Amino acid sequence: MFHYRRFSDASVSEKLLDTMFLLMMGVGYLFALLHLYYTHEGRDGVPGLSAQDVMIAYYGTHEQTRLGAAIIGPMSDNFPSEQAKQDVLDWIGRGANEEDFKVKVGPIFNENCIMCHSAASGMSVPSLETFADVKALTAMDTGASIPSLVRVSHIHLFGIAFILFFVGRIFLLCEMPVLWKRVAVIIPFAAVLLDILAWYVTKVVPNFAYVVILAGGLMGISFGMQIVVSLYQMWFSTEASHREE
Repeated sequence: MFHYRRFSDASVSEKLLDTMFLLMMGVGYLFALLHLYYTHEGRDGVPGLSAQDVMIAYYGTHEQTRLGAAIIGPMSDNFPSEQAKQDVLDWIGRGANEEDFKVKVGPIFNENCIMCHSAASGMSVPSLETFADVKALTAMDTGASIPSLVRVSHIHLFGIAFILFFVGRIFLLCEMPVLWKRVAVIIPFAAVLLDILAWYVTKVVPNFAYVVILAGGLMGISFGMQIVVSLYQMWFSTEASHREE
């Protein structure tokens, strides 16, 4: 018969290895949340992250250009003054002509934005180096493009699947009813799939952004629960043994 191991069977060395992995995954997830916050917050012109910011990220504003939405939102703090920001917004409103770009707008970007928004930076952000680059961003803001969503989707699906698999394998060593355990390891996978599917739906139905938020929250809660319960049972359960290996 197969013998399914539990934390009570694990040596101290195995527990230390599992503990360090779980702690690094937990800290990594916290930094992922911070990255998510700083990527999307303020898109609606109001400090902080809101459902409206998520809607704008995937659906767009449909009332503002891509460049204008970025200037009002996440790029707002990168401008040296409110006047510089308004100069660029006024330029967009006048039709974004090349002559004004060379005289007033180009220098603003060169002094404050090019260090990141250029091919040399290696960052996956739109280039602001030339008039043609900037002009392309003065079209209506329709949110994330399908190609960009596909790129992020495959990265998430492959990367997060491995993380959830290894954390789940450790969590399976916990002592609890089998049904609870089976449901607990399935939930984060299902939540990630729902989250990614909701990105595409939100491009058409902006209010579906609430599903993005709920699915992401469900994934985070279930993921965190697996880490906390595993660490607790690993070290504080009365049934855990401490073989010196």
